[in-house]
Amino acid sequence: MEVSLTLWVATVAVLALLIGADFFIGRKPHDVSVKEAGIWTAVWIGLACLFGLGLLVFAGGAPAGEFFAGFVTEKSLSVDNLFVFVLIMAKFAVPSHLQQRVLLIGVLIALVLRAVFIAAGAAIIASFSWVFYIFGAFLIYTAWKLIQEARSGNSEEEYEENRLLKAAERRFGVADRYHGTKLWIRENGKRVMTPMMVVVLAIGTTDVLFALDSIPAIFGLTQDPYIVFTANAFALMGLRQLYFLIGGLLEKLVHLSYGLSVILGFIGVKLVLHALHESGVHVPEISIPVSLGVICTVLVVTTITSLMANRKTREAEARAKAAESDRTDA
Repeated sequence: MEVSLTLWVATVAVLALLIGADFFIGRKPHDVSVKEAGIWTAVWIGLACLFGLGLLVFAGGAPAGEFFAGFVTEKSLSVDNLFVFVLIMAKFAVPSHLQQRVLLIGVLIALVLRAVFIAAGAAIIASFSWVFYIFGAFLIYTAWKLIQEARSGNSEEEYEENRLLKAAERRFGVADRYHGTKLWIRENGKRVMTPMMVVVLAIGTTDVLFALDSIPAIFGLTQDPYIVFTANAFALMGLRQLYFLIGGLLEKLVHLSYGLSVILGFIGVKLVLHALHESGVHVPEISIPVSLGVICTVLVVTTITSLMANRKTREAEARAKAAESDRTDA
């Protein structure tokens, strides 16, 4: 898809206005209700759908299909990222009324980092077509790791600070309590970070690791930098509201890792087939409609099986509790 500089500038400007509006609306720290989170989640998803329909009208079905496939993939991966955000919030005991500001700043950092990764990825792909082999192999390996972690049942119960974060804490020092939304304060004549700043850095640096999965995944669906960027942007901009909407439901999505592993593995195979095709090998390529169908089907099946597994667990716990009560009465 040919995208002019004017369209790029206009798109970035509109996205900046949307982010500014989101920041203005959520500028006052407060506890976000499920109703508020639900409304804004619907708004962001609606805007993404309108953008996709705009691509359909002005650019055709192929770019629109690539956008929707990329958006759904990035959105599903972002739900998995919320698990880590929950751990970070718990690790640093972030007050509930400050969490929305932390996430907003974290999303801004994520957008900047994704833009850098996308630009680098597009440049590499344009120069070296064999990089698809690397992307495909990496996604298949990541899918295998997700399955292994899900089967082991040893999920991380506490967030562990990375080396960069620890180095920043040693270099600047950290205040002993939160000071509202302030990121820096002066303490005994020295400029130190607040816990708020530490949490923002934790979320921002963690997103670098998230990008290692999501950027190759979406390049497996489309090589158009414009679609890659906009799909990532719309998926990330609704992340803050999604956190508050489904935060309590995350633990119920017990099969999400399996679903994401299937999606990443599928896209990895698609990338390898594309690389072989580019190398002159006659192999079938997976179309975008098939990709979108597979991704949506996997997510629906994963959600249904997760809910069924949770219901069976609750029923088993209820039976065990009833049996224990009967033994106590006897």
